[in-house]
Amino acid sequence: MKVKKFRAIREEFLPHLVFRPIYWNILYCSIRLISLFHPKIKSMRSSFRHPILLIIVFLLACQQQAPPLKGLITQQAMVVSAHPLASEVGKQILAAGGNAVDAAVAVQFALAVVYPGAGNIGGGGFMVVREKDGQSYALDYREKAPGQASRDMYLDDQGNAVAEMSRLGHLAAGVPGTVAGMFVAHDSLGNLSMRELIQPSIDLAENGFPLTEKEAGKLNRARARFVQVNAVSPAYVSEEEWQTGDTLVLKDLAETLRQIRDHGAAGFYEGPVADKMVAEMQQGNGLISHQDLLDYEAVWRTPISGDYRGYQITSMPPPSSGGIALMQLLESVEPYPIGDWGWHDPRTVHLMVEAERRVYADRAQHLGDADFYPVPVEGLLDQSYISSRMEDFDPRQATPSDSIRAGQPAPAESPETTHFSIVDAEGNAVSVTTTLNGGYGSYVVVAGAGFLLNNEMDDFSAKPGTANMYGLLGAEANAIEPGKRMLSSMTPTIVSRDDSLVMVVGTPGGSTIITSVFQNILNVLDFGMGMQEAVAAPRFHHQWKPELVMIEEGALTSADSLKLSEMGHSFRSGRRIGRVDAILILPNGSLEGGADPRGDDASAGY
Repeated sequence: MKVKKFRAIREEFLPHLVFRPIYWNILYCSIRLISLFHPKIKSMRSSFRHPILLIIVFLLACQQQAPPLKGLITQQAMVVSAHPLASEVGKQILAAGGNAVDAAVAVQFALAVVYPGAGNIGGGGFMVVREKDGQSYALDYREKAPGQASRDMYLDDQGNAVAEMSRLGHLAAGVPGTVAGMFVAHDSLGNLSMRELIQPSIDLAENGFPLTEKEAGKLNRARARFVQVNAVSPAYVSEEEWQTGDTLVLKDLAETLRQIRDHGAAGFYEGPVADKMVAEMQQGNGLISHQDLLDYEAVWRTPISGDYRGYQITSMPPPSSGGIALMQLLESVEPYPIGDWGWHDPRTVHLMVEAERRVYADRAQHLGDADFYPVPVEGLLDQSYISSRMEDFDPRQATPSDSIRAGQPAPAESPETTHFSIVDAEGNAVSVTTTLNGGYGSYVVVAGAGFLLNNEMDDFSAKPGTANMYGLLGAEANAIEPGKRMLSSMTPTIVSRDDSLVMVVGTPGGSTIITSVFQNILNVLDFGMGMQEAVAAPRFHHQWKPELVMIEEGALTSADSLKLSEMGHSFRSGRRIGRVDAILILPNGSLEGGADPRGDDASAGY
């Protein structure tokens, strides 16, 4: 053994001695010797035989690494959302004695004003709550198909799906659930009055607020579609292009919020606001009726829960696919030492992508609204079933997606969405993902009421085997039926351990939501990142079909991409993946916010 080591050392540097002063040879040979063991330049050693190049590589590799990113640290309470003004509203509610649910209600209404692309009262969402004693709840305020909706409503005379019908304009809108959801959450778990929770949003809409650079740009790009689908020009349309810092005033939305403040949920689902909504539908050939609005109900559901490496995961059940898919992904990779392999090591990426292929195939076949379809929840989460799905995993080769089908579990007994995470001073936690589906939803602004309507009908399967705007496929489980809730990828999630809160996490991103939450959990639990570092880290995504791995810039090195390509993976780069907003409870009990730098996201707390 000693002879082999001596030979390795001799072969490493003796052939490269040069006729220079002795101190040069001592430095050079020392570097080559260290490079045998230094992890950062070991793999590059053979590529740099020239002394000068090797010394440069060595010096670069050995220079002090930049400290990891750190988010806002607070001692008691925190809100992380897609907009700094909404986060500040939530912080003020917490400081005034509100709990995490109170703050969530206030942030939801505030986002409807300051983040119109996804914040909403004309859409829906999901809320996961964990109280300080460990009790957990899941609130479903997902939109529903109108009573006049029909299975084939988006097909042409030849039976082909017409994509724009379910994505743009009045016919794309489902019955909104956000307002009902906020009142159900508050009435069950809130402390402060709804008047206190809604008033900050009224003030923002009435007095106006400055547009960020990103929001001004998005409104300018959306102008043509706003003009196309609205008979009355909405406040989001400006004669001149919006500029950073311009004040956006939303008088009609302020009046709608006053109706909700003064009359409760009935101020939205009945009375003048409901009349305006139905009139808007009639004007644009939409389907939502007065009866649809009166019939809407938000529903408490049993959360999806499971374990990963000793941590308890609590997430959203159907009609979200998020909780089930997340647990399948986590349990698929749990048997493998990815923490030892390393973040985005080719072995790690390959394993995660192969798990994602199988999970998204199951999603397409088996998941939908459990009130209408017998979703095999227990079967999909059964550990032996998940293990069986990975039996044909080849650590050296990608599996073609065409060869993967949904499994047979035991029978049952956006891109524009937004997410916010909240922890209050008592340790209650709320994770909320809410959406209009596409950016600005259907682009329909209810005339005289000032709020945007969703285009969530696109989340149904317009035709089995036909992809929606995110490329996701669906089957009978997610076919259109009156009163049915469309399948979602939203994955609001809370992580705990030994009865203690650990993390609150979620993201927008359409089909990429599930994999973004998955990666952020692994970033913290397996790869030891802090919250801001985990949120900012480049991401990748695979969803079974199409046969592509989407990657952000910096997610993979050129060498790792080449190695994965040789294993059979195909890549498409450049697209932003998700906007994670999360909170991590640190070992000393303080809170670290992770506000995604991909947007205007911000943390606030005390």
